[in-house]
Amino acid sequence: MSKSLPLIATACLMFSSLSVWAGEVKVENAWVRGTVAAQKASGAFMRLTAPEDMRLLGASTSVAKVTEVHEMTMDKDIMKMHPIDGLDLPAGKPVALTPGGYHIMLMGLKAPLAEGQTVEIVLRLRDAHGQVSEQRVEAPVRPLGAAGMMHHN
Repeated sequence: MSKSLPLIATACLMFSSLSVWAGEVKVENAWVRGTVAAQKASGAFMRLTAPEDMRLLGASTSVAKVTEVHEMTMDKDIMKMHPIDGLDLPAGKPVALTPGGYHIMLMGLKAPLAEGQTVEIVLRLRDAHGQVSEQRVEAPVRPLGAAGMMHHN
C-alpha cells in the first residue's frame, strides 16, 4: 500500500495541473506599441482564444497607472474610442485585439516604451462558471509606426 501512495499522489498532481492548464486562454501575437518621450498612453494588442466561453474583465500592468479594455467604433465618419466593461471570448473562436478595434489601453505611462522592451500584462478573466482568474502575458514593444502588424504564427 505504501508503495502505491506516491503513484496516486503523482497522478493527482498531474490531473490537477492539466485542469489548470486547460483553463488558460491561448494568447498569440501579443505586442505593445512603442511611444515617444512625452507620450502618456499606448495600446496593447493580441489574439485571444478561450478553451471555453469566457470574458475578459480587464487588465493591469506595472508600466501604466490605468489599464482598460477599449473599443474603437465609427460614429458619423468619426472614429471614437471608449472603455468597455468586458469582452466576450467565445469558446474556440479567436478574438483579435487590434489597432482600430478592441484593444487594451495603457494610460498614465510611467516611462516611454521603446522597441526591445517587454511589458508584462495581467489579464483578468471570468469563466462560464463565474470563476475569476488572472493570466500573465509578456508583450514585446514594437516601434511606434507598427499600426497593424499582426503576424500569423
